[in-house]
Amino acid sequence: MKRSNLGQAEWEILRYVIEHHPATVREVADHAAETRGQARTTILTVMERLRKKGYLSRRKADGVYQYSPKVPVSEILQNFVTQFVETTLHGAVSPFFAYLSKTADVSDRELDELKQLVNDLENQRKGEGR
Repeated sequence: MKRSNLGQAEWEILRYVIEHHPATVREVADHAAETRGQARTTILTVMERLRKKGYLSRRKADGVYQYSPKVPVSEILQNFVTQFVETTLHGAVSPFFAYLSKTADVSDRELDELKQLVNDLENQRKGEGR
């Protein structure tokens, strides 16, 4: 299922909920007030938008709603990267890899993962990955 694109404010709130779930609106709003000066009503609106988009779930506990990620973090990140590549890079992945090769601190493990991804892509193109 392809999910709706996320704006910067949505991503920041979603990331906070991922790292601190289950989280109440008050907890997220307190954090947002300290870091970004955003009001509780704004946070509630964004969290409900994320819930309607399918990124968050909520359940009532002790009279308050607690929000948790509804989607695995890996899927959220994949959607975020896809959105970035499609909208900012217009589908070109080479600028992303150029960035990694020149400015990013890539660990040996991450480099091995990238090599494996390239191998998997090559095998798919050859018909061997089916």
